[in-house]
Amino acid sequence: MKKILILSTALCAVAGVARADLTVMSWGGAYGEAQTEAYVKPFMAATGKPTVMVDSENPAPAIKAMVEAGNVTVDVASVEYADAIRLCDEGVLEPIDVASLPAGADGTPAADDFLPGAVTECGVSTDIWSNVFAYDSTKFPEGPKTAADFFDLTKFPGKRGLKKGAKATLELALLGDGVPAADVYKVLSTPEGVDRAFAKLDTIKKDVVWWEAGSQAPQLLADGEVAMTTAYNGRIFAAAINEGKPFQIVWDGQIYENEMFVIPKGAPNAADALEFVKYATSTEGLRAQATFISYGPARKSALKEKLMFKDGKTEMGPHLPTAPENMKNALETSSDFWVDHDSELNERFQAWLTK
Repeated sequence: MKKILILSTALCAVAGVARADLTVMSWGGAYGEAQTEAYVKPFMAATGKPTVMVDSENPAPAIKAMVEAGNVTVDVASVEYADAIRLCDEGVLEPIDVASLPAGADGTPAADDFLPGAVTECGVSTDIWSNVFAYDSTKFPEGPKTAADFFDLTKFPGKRGLKKGAKATLELALLGDGVPAADVYKVLSTPEGVDRAFAKLDTIKKDVVWWEAGSQAPQLLADGEVAMTTAYNGRIFAAAINEGKPFQIVWDGQIYENEMFVIPKGAPNAADALEFVKYATSTEGLRAQATFISYGPARKSALKEKLMFKDGKTEMGPHLPTAPENMKNALETSSDFWVDHDSELNERFQAWLTK
């Protein structure tokens, strides 16, 4: 069997990985491991094509810089939904025709099998993931239970972990301030709504520990540096199931979206890149990833049968963002909103941090 290469971006440079290898850039940590096991290894075994997984704290800026510099070394990248839309509009990505994607395992054409919005002009959903917050159940046996509790330093004392960025942070602030999920973007689209979100963040600002890479959030919780933290739901699941950490997710106010596979413009192995995307986002590929991490498949055909974790004992359904019980006060990320407002809100966020 061919050896599988799983290297960080820095190690790739040192090792001199050949551009002939198909290179997939993702987010590292438990997520990168899940994609390696579900996609990279099986794809190599099925096709014999040498494939490299490289890590990034955020693949979107990395591939944009490569395309603009005319030196693209990545063939496939995993990016957030709004970034897939924005980069496509900017001409950074190759278009992907939904008709080129394989039908579902039950024969349903891809255009009908994928959930609404899961295929865009330049991207195909790898999974549905969520921004949640989590806590150590040994410290708070009775809760917290709501988005408002995240901001209640009296009832639930201790430091808070928050992602260092406007996206999802501002939405959580409004949810925690009592704005219904259905109204969050309507409120956030107004100057008064933005002021309200930052005012809510002001109430915990002195107690915030900021994180940037997805792996940092569960580590902050494990190290006791924070009492609770926002995090990607799959990272908390992995820490709880794989490492036995006493972490509990609060699904109230979860902010969910599709993660997308995209192909950068000028990818050195564009044809193979499309084959990888087709393989990974097939019914079988999406189901395979969901056995390694608790992110939901974006194909209807992948949801027809019960999904089990790799241990063969844990049913994945209750741990997925799309589980009915977890969707009671859930917010779907608005890619349109963030395509339009990302720059201005992040500029204000950075200015707010320095105050």
